[in-house]
Amino acid sequence: MSRSLIGMTAAALTVALTAGGAATAAPPGGQAPVRARVFVTTVDRAELLQERDPVRFLPGRSAHPTIVVDPRQTYQSMDGFGASLTDSSASLLHGLDPAVRAKVMRQLFDPATGIGVGFLRQPIGSSDFTAAAAHYTYDDMPPGRTDFALRHFSVARDQAAVLPVLREARRLNPQLKIMATPWSPPAWMKTTDSLIGGRLKDDPAVYDAYARYLVKFVHAYAAAGVPVDYLSLQNEPQNRVPSGYPGTDLPVRQQLKVIAVLGPLLRAASPRTKILAFDHNWATHPNDVASTPPGEDPETDYPYDVLADPAARWVAGTAYHCYYGDPAAQSALHDAHPDKGIWLTECSGSHGADDPPAKFFRDTLVWHARTLTVGATRNHAKSVVNWNLALDPSGGPHLGGCDTCTGLVTVAPDGTVTTNAEYYTIGHLSKFVRPGAVRIASTSFGTTGWNGQITDVAFRNPDGSTALVVHNENDDPRTFAVAVGAQLFEYTLPGGALATFTWPASPSLRDPMRQVPLPGATAVAQPTGENPAAAVDGDASTRWSSGTAQAPGQYLQLDLGAQTVFRRVAIDSGGNLGDHARGWRVSASTDGVTWRELAAGDGAGQLTLVEVPPTRARHLRIEATATAGNWWSVADVRLYR
Repeated sequence: MSRSLIGMTAAALTVALTAGGAATAAPPGGQAPVRARVFVTTVDRAELLQERDPVRFLPGRSAHPTIVVDPRQTYQSMDGFGASLTDSSASLLHGLDPAVRAKVMRQLFDPATGIGVGFLRQPIGSSDFTAAAAHYTYDDMPPGRTDFALRHFSVARDQAAVLPVLREARRLNPQLKIMATPWSPPAWMKTTDSLIGGRLKDDPAVYDAYARYLVKFVHAYAAAGVPVDYLSLQNEPQNRVPSGYPGTDLPVRQQLKVIAVLGPLLRAASPRTKILAFDHNWATHPNDVASTPPGEDPETDYPYDVLADPAARWVAGTAYHCYYGDPAAQSALHDAHPDKGIWLTECSGSHGADDPPAKFFRDTLVWHARTLTVGATRNHAKSVVNWNLALDPSGGPHLGGCDTCTGLVTVAPDGTVTTNAEYYTIGHLSKFVRPGAVRIASTSFGTTGWNGQITDVAFRNPDGSTALVVHNENDDPRTFAVAVGAQLFEYTLPGGALATFTWPASPSLRDPMRQVPLPGATAVAQPTGENPAAAVDGDASTRWSSGTAQAPGQYLQLDLGAQTVFRRVAIDSGGNLGDHARGWRVSASTDGVTWRELAAGDGAGQLTLVEVPPTRARHLRIEATATAGNWWSVADVRLYR
């Protein structure tokens, strides 16, 4: 008798199956089926956060790639998702007819009727996206003059549009978090006496003045009704040659000097405000390396260097941008400094100069979905923050910088407002993942570099409900299953679509078993095929493949690294439909020499769960016992007890 189960009791195998393989019988024990709500956005705009009919969790099994959601494995807590209310965005929104502005603000910030934007990154002074005729800070002085006492400091300019819009956003979403970032210190603090380019003067009095300048900003905004939760010291500190907009080359040593002064001042003045380091790309851009002054280190490990310094005691974590590198950089930094948080704080949608709107909607949706909505959050980001909240149809107003950027919404000269792809890639998170939610484990088959598979990320909200965000990277429809505990549902997403599934906490979705960590596991295979180590790397987007047609005697053999107790073996063949073993045998050994068979059976789909008697072993062997033209692939082997 086959002992291949989909995480359920043997009795549950008697349920009737649909043509796709999912169960149709009611859950055992007379419990009402748990229903998942479904919200979908498609690349052709036919559905925009459209709620579809709910789906039911039922006992059963599926032949399709299966996303296994495991609420018992937890990762980072979430702060929120949003964009930047730049001077440009604020001027556009504030300039709308009051009734239109109220509607758009609800659409953006209201968690019930809108998407509940919950994180805003605010420029301290001018950025490239300003409606002003000239760049500015909050303490500008005539050339040759200084203001170390900061007597001329004032945020009065922001009272016209920025602060009123911020206060309205906080009224609509009281849990809104604010991050503040300067593009440049006042010019009198810099080596160039200019907001564009240059460095801070290497003078203790300047470091002290700059730290006090930042604290005064935090105080002024709090007094205006906008308390600041996070503060970084410099936008893109390695961008030494900004194109016509404020910027500062702030090497590690200068960032550390400012932090050392700012940390104690900020803790005394505003304990809620946490310092974030870096605020630049996942990897140092080649242009930034090339612009390094002669004889200086390009500091390609900038965030590591900051966090390794004693001044890092004042730092809550690291902020990243999306414009170069890969979100896997976030996980590498997390592994090196697990006590520090990670925030994704800027990524702009953009388009080619001649691209039609339909193209850049599609291109932005699919890239942001896999790279930010899923990719950044699966790599420990506590936030996902786009660049501008609102821009006009020409990508402005701006003063220098990007002229093909797009915002969450576009505000036309006639006062009409339209939503862009970023509204939905953020909305599929912000509307359903509440502040304080925790990311939980879920198997994902897609990659940020695009491999045409289903990719996903899951969260548990403070009320116990779950939000699962799924993106179909392929251009064609893809069917998958979602399994929680002993129950699952199947779903088909159109090509390129983004979806959020939400369901309440329920005893019927609990699994009594927990996954067993296998940090030291290694694998070998016969035939060696492709990358046996991928079967034990905890990443379902990588896989071992036999590289040849299935035949009896092929095997994948694991050394678990230590004697391990388990009661279930999960053999996940990943996202390539049909690559599962048509017949299998699982054996265990304590010494790698003498083996005992635990179970054998016929393969029926991409995920095979094998229930076994309580077993203690160091070695596990999974053998193929049947012939098939398909290759045999194993993306993950997981053990449970």
